[in-house]
Amino acid sequence: MNIGIYIYEDAEVLDFSGPFEVFSTASRFLKKKEKFNVYLISEENKITKARGGYQVLANHSFADCPNLDVLIVSGGVHTREMKKENVQKWIKEQSKKVHLTTSVCTGAFLLASSKVIKKQNVTTHWEDCEDLQKEFPKLNVIENKRWVEDDSIITSGGISAGIDMSLYLVSKLHSKDLAIKTANQMEFDWTVNK
Repeated sequence: MNIGIYIYEDAEVLDFSGPFEVFSTASRFLKKKEKFNVYLISEENKITKARGGYQVLANHSFADCPNLDVLIVSGGVHTREMKKENVQKWIKEQSKKVHLTTSVCTGAFLLASSKVIKKQNVTTHWEDCEDLQKEFPKLNVIENKRWVEDDSIITSGGISAGIDMSLYLVSKLHSKDLAIKTANQMEFDWTVNK
């Protein structure tokens, strides 16, 4: 199963590194044919400077991205990405192909601006819920939830909530037992939605 995590300039480091760690750790417990293939994907094949100057070279660019089963759009300083036609088009195209489209933190703004989400129940970082609701008033923005699932769309709160959501994805795509093993291996206290 191919998991693609979209990163961009000033993406929040844990928004993409957290989910990457969850899926790569989960794969340690799986047989080769069951493993998750986790890829960081950027617009172009060059170093991406994430928050705090953290430099990352993605596995793939839009041009050579493999077929994905799950798309995760990371959060961060998202406003530039909302104005990029190429990015908006790619997110929308990928969302039509994948089984699950997800976002961490302000990645929800990119899903909304690319019209992947229009009227769904969603969430984002607590600090950005009000802005998301104002900017996209047809969405039902839910506060105080680590993640929100609406059909094939799953959005999460910020930073560590993306790890919680990713563990939920592991439980959904494989098993709750694997998600628990993964959280234990990561020494992470998995917060399950109430």
